[in-house]
Parts: sequence; structure tokens; C-alpha cells
Amino acid sequence: MVARPLTIVQMLPELITGGVERGTLETGAFFSENGHRSIVVSKGGPMVEALVKTGTEHITLPVGEKNPRSLLCIPRLRQLFITEKVDILHLRSRVPAWMGLLAARSIPCTARPRIVTTFHGFYSVNPYSAVMTKGERVIAVSQLILDHICDQYGVCGDHVKVIHRGFDAACFDPLLVDKHQVSDLRAKWGIDTTKGPVLMLPGRFTELKGHRLFLSALEKIKHLSWTAVLVGDEREKPDYAAQLKKETKQKGLGDRVVFAGHCHNMAAAFMLCDVTISASIHPESFGRVGVESQAMGVPVVATAHGGSLETIIPGKTGWLFSPADTDGFARVLAEAVHDEKKRKAMGHRARVWVANHFTTALMCKKTLTLYEELMAEPPSCRW
Repeated sequence: MVARPLTIVQMLPELITGGVERGTLETGAFFSENGHRSIVVSKGGPMVEALVKTGTEHITLPVGEKNPRSLLCIPRLRQLFITEKVDILHLRSRVPAWMGLLAARSIPCTARPRIVTTFHGFYSVNPYSAVMTKGERVIAVSQLILDHICDQYGVCGDHVKVIHRGFDAACFDPLLVDKHQVSDLRAKWGIDTTKGPVLMLPGRFTELKGHRLFLSALEKIKHLSWTAVLVGDEREKPDYAAQLKKETKQKGLGDRVVFAGHCHNMAAAFMLCDVTISASIHPESFGRVGVESQAMGVPVVATAHGGSLETIIPGKTGWLFSPADTDGFARVLAEAVHDEKKRKAMGHRARVWVANHFTTALMCKKTLTLYEELMAEPPSCRW
């Protein structure tokens, strides 16, 4: 293993919002805390301030722009890799990966940084996306993504590793959430706890998140007592949000479905709900919401595909249903609404399960170990 501090460069298009960006901040902070030099190259964005506060340096370059001008970044990247004696170059998106790879390949192989790429999702299968398979180590954020890499690109073997994303245990911990924050949020959203369990679907307002599927299942159990909450910024797709509100009325659900808007405190939001819903109609590569919910001791009802198959234990930490089976969705919702004892038992098991398998700390440790193992190997000149 490597005994000396490493200089690590991560590259991604920008630092505005999203899971890739959060993962970059989390790993960067971990590297800095453990004595390594952490550098991020991106176009910038509002998350830069938080990044720098944790000890990571930021270099502003338009490495994610899909136009010929981005090629001008290659000489500057090459100079950065040489001058700063970069040990690890971690590429997290396709355009930056092309820029970083071309810059690294212009350096003699024994002096190049070692290349790591991360598959964060289901990229379209083509030569452009294939750049994400070119790392000396390729990280898949789930077994599902690893299988996708192997099946679609023929890239298999020990150099392809699963490192699951994780939840921040310093944030998603029931013991750390102020009860006043929860009560304030409940009042803001107008949640009446005497009207049955709260079923919450957090997610962007897009068809892919399965809001319509959720409403259809709720229509089938409207004879039961419950309140549903849709958390997400309606301004992202106002027409879609308006259509959902119209459908809510048409299905006779009335004010039982709360459109809560964007939430800045999801830990508190999980504390005021009884069940979290993840109804994505297409497989998600990982599904951080389901993990964060379980970390707060809240069981999850999720579609039985994608990352949910790896993060939720059916019958133990949550329920799974087929995305094509609205009746099946309604049945598991009815069980979740009826059985408070089962909900609580699942929530307890869920917290233990994700704490042992899906923390940010575990993700960061595995990533650093992968770097150190790669650095311990002789440089490869095959790529």
C-alpha cells in the first residue's frame, strides 16, 4: 500500500447540484482529512464554496462544455498534471473524461497520473460513452451498473469494482434532528397526524419519478386513512406539477395529497413521515433517497428494479413492487398503512442495515483503498 500522501484530481462538468457533485465533495473532504491533497477541476458553481471549506482546492476550467472550445483545456490540464505531480486522476463524467484522458495520454506513461473512472448511471451506449470504461480502475455505483458495463461494453474483470454511494451519517441520524424542526415542517405543510400515516414521495417533478403511478395506487386505497406528501420543486416543471394537481382532484384525493415544494431539510422531512415512496418507473443506478430514508429509521416502498434491489431488503427494511403493477403497489401501500408495528420494526432494521453497508464514510474509505491499490501496481502503458 502507498505510505505517502497522494495528490488526487477529480474532474466533473460543474458544481451546481446533484449526486455526482455531492459525492465529489464528500470524497474530497475525506481525502483532505486524511492528509492527501484534493483538487477538483470543473466549470464551478454554488457548491465550490462548500468544497473549498473542507480543504479541497478548486480549479475553474470549462471541462464539461460540449463544443470544440473545451479542447483548449487539454494543454492546461497536461500542465496541471505535470506541475502538481498528480497521482490519481478520477474522471466522473464523459466530456471531462475525454479531456482528462487526452491530456494524460500526452504525458510519458511512467509520469502520468493513474486513471480512475466512475459510472454513475446508464449512459447511452456508444463510443462517446465508452470513455468511462477506459480507467485502470472503473467504479460502478451498484452491481446493476457493473452488469451494465460488462454486458454493453464487454468490460469485465477485477479492475471493475462496485463502490456504492452512501448517506451522510452526520446529517441523516434521528438523534441529531431537532424536534422543533420537524414540528415546524409539519405545520408548514399542514400535516394532521390524526389522519393516518404519512406517505412521502421525495423527488424531482419528472415523469420518471413515478408521481402518476403513486396517485393511481393511492386512488385504490382512498378508503383508508393516510396523508401523502410530494416533496420537490414544482418550478422545475410547472406544467407537469399542474397536471398532477388536476389528476389528484379527478381521482377524488382532494387535500389528502400535499404538494410540499422544495425541502432544504430532508432529515427532518423523513422524521415526520411513516413510509417513504420511491416509485421511479425506470431503474435508478443507486437511489440515495431510499438509503437516506432507511438511515432515518423509515421503511421504503419502492419499485423492484435498479438500485432498490440492492439497498432495500423486501419484507425486512421495506416493500418492493413491480412498476407495471398498480394493484401490487396499492396492496403494499395498504399493508404499510395498516401495520404500524411492522413499519416500526422495518424502520429499526433498515437503520442498522444501511449503517453497516451504505455510509459516505464507507464509500470514501473504499475509494481511497482503490487508489492505494492502484498506486502500488507498476504503471501501465496499455492505454
